[in-house]
Amino acid sequence: MLFSLLLPAGFSWNNSQVRKSGQRTRNTKLAYNSIFEHQTTGVTEWTSWFNIDHPGGNGDYERLEAIRFYYRERVCARPVAMEARTTDWVAAAETGEVVHSSLEKGFWCINKEQPYGRICSNYHVRFQCPPVQAYWTDWSAWGPCSTTACDDVGIQVRRRNCMSTQSLPALLTPTCPGPHTERRECSTPPCQALAKSLQIKHYELDTKSIPLSLVQAAKWSQWGLWSACSVTCGKGRRGRRRTCIKSSDKVQCIGRPVEVQKCGNTPCPVLCQIVCPDGRPSEDCTHCVCEGHILQGEVLSVTGVPVSGASVVLSDQPKVIRTYTDAKGLFTIPGMCFSPETRLLISKEKFSPATVPVFSNSSESLWIRALLRSSEKPYIVKHPEDKVRYEGQRVVLCCKATGTPNPDKYYWYHNGTLLDQKMYKYEEDLVLRDLKPEQSGQYYCKVNSLTGSIKSTAAFLTVFAKGTPACNATPESHLIRLPLDCKLPDTKSKFYNAGRCPHNKCPGSLDFDLRCRDASGFCCGVKHMEAKEINCGSYTLPIKVVRECGCQKCVEPKVLVRGRVVAADNNEPLRFGHIFMGKERVGTTGYQGGFTIQVPSESHRLVVNFVDPSQRFIDTLKVFIFDRKGGAVYHDVKVMRKQEPVDIDAGQSNTIYLGEIKGEDPIGQLVIPPNSFHKNTGETYQGTVKASVTFFDPRNITTAAATPGDLNFVGDEGDILPLRTYGMFSVDFRDEANQEVLGAGEVQVLLDTEHVKMQEHIPAMKLWSLNPDTGIWEEEGNFQPTQVTTDGNGRRKREERTFLIGNMEIRERRLFNLDVPESRRCYVKVRAYMSDKFLATEQLEGVVINLINLEPKPGYSSNPRAWGRFDSVITGPNGACLPAFCDAQRSDAYTAYVTAIMGGEELEAAPSAPKMNPNIIGVSQPYLDKLDYQRSDHDDLALKKTAFRINLAKPNPNNLDETNGPIYPYQNLIACENAPVDANHFRFFRVEKDKYEYNVVPFEESDLTTWTGDYLSWWPNPQEFRACYIKVKIHGATEVMVRSRNLGGTHPRTRGQLYGIRDIRSTRDMSHPNTSAACLEFKCGGMLYDQGAVDRSLIAVIPQGNCRRTGINGLLQEYLIKHPPVRQNNESHGFNMLAPVDPLGHNYGIYTVTDQNPRIAKEIAIGRCFDGTSDGFSREMKSDSGVALTFSCPKRTVNRESLFQRLQTNPGQTLAQMARDMRESQGMQVRRESAQVVAYPSGQEGRTQGRRTGTANRRRTGTRTQPRQ
Repeated sequence: MLFSLLLPAGFSWNNSQVRKSGQRTRNTKLAYNSIFEHQTTGVTEWTSWFNIDHPGGNGDYERLEAIRFYYRERVCARPVAMEARTTDWVAAAETGEVVHSSLEKGFWCINKEQPYGRICSNYHVRFQCPPVQAYWTDWSAWGPCSTTACDDVGIQVRRRNCMSTQSLPALLTPTCPGPHTERRECSTPPCQALAKSLQIKHYELDTKSIPLSLVQAAKWSQWGLWSACSVTCGKGRRGRRRTCIKSSDKVQCIGRPVEVQKCGNTPCPVLCQIVCPDGRPSEDCTHCVCEGHILQGEVLSVTGVPVSGASVVLSDQPKVIRTYTDAKGLFTIPGMCFSPETRLLISKEKFSPATVPVFSNSSESLWIRALLRSSEKPYIVKHPEDKVRYEGQRVVLCCKATGTPNPDKYYWYHNGTLLDQKMYKYEEDLVLRDLKPEQSGQYYCKVNSLTGSIKSTAAFLTVFAKGTPACNATPESHLIRLPLDCKLPDTKSKFYNAGRCPHNKCPGSLDFDLRCRDASGFCCGVKHMEAKEINCGSYTLPIKVVRECGCQKCVEPKVLVRGRVVAADNNEPLRFGHIFMGKERVGTTGYQGGFTIQVPSESHRLVVNFVDPSQRFIDTLKVFIFDRKGGAVYHDVKVMRKQEPVDIDAGQSNTIYLGEIKGEDPIGQLVIPPNSFHKNTGETYQGTVKASVTFFDPRNITTAAATPGDLNFVGDEGDILPLRTYGMFSVDFRDEANQEVLGAGEVQVLLDTEHVKMQEHIPAMKLWSLNPDTGIWEEEGNFQPTQVTTDGNGRRKREERTFLIGNMEIRERRLFNLDVPESRRCYVKVRAYMSDKFLATEQLEGVVINLINLEPKPGYSSNPRAWGRFDSVITGPNGACLPAFCDAQRSDAYTAYVTAIMGGEELEAAPSAPKMNPNIIGVSQPYLDKLDYQRSDHDDLALKKTAFRINLAKPNPNNLDETNGPIYPYQNLIACENAPVDANHFRFFRVEKDKYEYNVVPFEESDLTTWTGDYLSWWPNPQEFRACYIKVKIHGATEVMVRSRNLGGTHPRTRGQLYGIRDIRSTRDMSHPNTSAACLEFKCGGMLYDQGAVDRSLIAVIPQGNCRRTGINGLLQEYLIKHPPVRQNNESHGFNMLAPVDPLGHNYGIYTVTDQNPRIAKEIAIGRCFDGTSDGFSREMKSDSGVALTFSCPKRTVNRESLFQRLQTNPGQTLAQMARDMRESQGMQVRRESAQVVAYPSGQEGRTQGRRTGTANRRRTGTRTQPRQ
């Protein structure tokens, strides 16, 4: 949370004030963020941040004079405010440092003034300037006194001029706030005729001297009485006089004969001007009074609970409070005059004000009822969208927010600068006409209401200058990996440049350009492809390369969120749970807890609520991350089992403890006073209450994944900021008889400060409630420290302990949180790879990375370790940056537990044992030792390898080893997101065997927008991806590579043409010796991209080695026979078939899965193939179930000794045989030379043929001589 201290201009703190402050609060550090505000009107703008000095030497000096020297045009002549922050984005108020500020001089911090031997942080500053540069010049010198007579009183005047840096039309002058003249009293010197002629010392008068004897000859009389004030009310003047008594005209009295002073403090009476059609004005002239009339009313919440302490005013007189509601929500206003226009405004903190009409009738007594809704902070429901335009076109950016009360003010910003509302005439929507290239950049809106502010996500507007192509026709370089047995003949390279088009958007042609969301988007895509052939030596490989790019309609794949909802304690699935988005029910979980949600195209934040109809699990609200480029992201959702209800008496005081870990004290408690429960009608409930309070105990790390919401709140400036939790709880109070939900008022929440070891968190602790519509935590109340006597128990004696006590009402919301805002934040860089080779070209996108922030070590917090926050981020093309709490003083102050999941599969982290290898982990030394990286199996090899733990040590900017990741300061998010692949980062990888995929039409499965419509595309439809696998069993001592060669089969446009190649190494079955199996992908049969005709692709399955087919699945063979044409399988080393169109199951050895994300479809299909079932999932190969083909791949037997072995056993005979072979080969070459043409270069024929012949003779000789050996 940001704190600001407003001080008058020119104010500064000195050391004596620091010492006094230190005496008052011994443990409080003095700090403030200086923001100086003059009397300004209208909207102002902030400059960019300036940092011209560093805290070396005596301190940090951000002098305004120096800033103007370097940045002459960027600071206005008269700033009206200034803000200072450290380069780590910490407000000056939160640094604990002594600083000084002045709008004339700037900002400075002196090292020797800092407490505890600290040195100043590195600060940067910015200034607030009026949008129109109208400013006052300096005051002129005071003019002459208006009187010239001696010993008289007059007036002096000085002036200043209002200037403007902008040219103004003729006869139009700039306007500046404040007066342009100032006046003050002045007086003339006393008459000095005699004093000028005398030069006697010892008594001075205006640098002249008068003899003391002459001075004594002239003296003043006593002052006369003050005259009457010049006015009877208001402010006036009065005066008094005295007379100079002198013995001669040549002497003079020293001083003034007249004194004037201000008078009159009594305000002038204001005549009551209220016109009362009925009745008379009140004595204070604030309203009309109608004798005999009375207005009574009742104020309730929307749940029917009486609202006490609500103020009641007339809507046209909001400052005159007529009355307050009592404990029962009732109020009475005697003498109330009614008219058709009469409106009452009823307000209370934490409620939205309500305006109620008062309908007049013939009766003199009226009764009204008002309902107050709980106030809610504004929330953005429509964010501005990215747009692309040409110069001269127009665009509209839209923003819409909801809240209670409704937001009433919208502000638009361009690259962080507020746009002038009068110039652009915007409200919710910002319309920009006649666009210029310089208007490109980020735009966002800020929405204000009575309850707070919030900012939208930023949209990027791109404006192309006239004549500038929006899409570069020349494709970018894009290298694809060739098959293992293929190399380019010229360069021997294993890669081929297939080209690709950049992913930027284009302006395109729009039917209407002033929509909030353009009807159709245009992207830079493939305009022309060219067919090529790659010479691989023994075969040619067809490929289609990009030759030209152009603007086309964007591919818009579906965006999905998939997952499974299970219990946090035992993974029991939430069966047939209801899924809500806002108030709308959008789906139901399956029998195994699975769910799929299609994300609306305009969504920027996906808030989903899972509700258990059986009431065994608490309602769980989740904020899901998703991939805006398309496809599905998988989430494992954990829900908390609802605590068994206990019976409590509504008429008694009740205490419910929060946190019941065995051997540990509760973290807090709920204290419910007697008669606090009420029904929805507002009636007080008497009887037995079924009370269930489920506590998310941070000391139990298994509850972290079940955290509702995303532990964020909206700050005062509208930014979404993180919270650090000390526990949250869900309440459920019901009537024992009919299970009606009950509310409760004035419930006390007690938090034991013994569990808060970070003392700075105690004053910042607040009580929060979760908004079920937005997933954002909103402040419910503050805590106050109080001494409480606790009862003794088995571990402790009766003692005095400090508790934080807060009050709340349980109304519509039922989930609460004990949290503090935390400003010590960083980002952690993580990447996911296809294998443990960690190749930069094999990064995985769409992987969900989870980070759990653990409690600091003992000395900072309690033991056992507790979690404080849970975050998730999805990997993109350059990895992911996860937010986390960190500390710069101690490297082990905060730690994190990190996991990765993709399609339900947990990825494996880089190993840390038996020895940490920086090249494998991805972090260089010595920073790696400081972070203390440990994989989850570091100390126990029996544990899973799917997580790692690190210290969150904030990098030291002065240490070069710590400036290259993997931890980045919070303000360096862009540096983290754009970090090169060779920068430090943490790693996860998939555990799978060697595999290779080749597509004739290149396609990146991690980016669905790269899909190209072509008959030879492996995936024919970008909206739906169908993955097909066949299970091949291998009998043999070694694992072998298995290839599928996929050709066009029955479609006339693709028959005989290659779609692609897939290679996979078989996986060992640990339960069967000498047996392995491979799950091999093949091209599914079905419609091609034009949806015109079906193609049953021709599939060839070829194990690479000494293999022979020994079995075919009977059901699969029967299916292929019944669905001709049938491919002949005369060769036993492989298998050919036309791909089945039907989605066959595990009984056929075929596994087919359809999904909106190709990676998810393949992951699910592979998991089923490994398991050998149609609905299971496994990562352990089961070769005895669900098999389609069986091959026997024995090792080749060695029936002769090698040359090396014969040289060792019988060297003499072997050397003699080699000599004979060489002579025979030379003779054979002479005989064949005239009859045979050999295509080899000159000089190599003999050696080559000789080697071949010699080899044949050695074989015969070896066979002949073997019996003698």
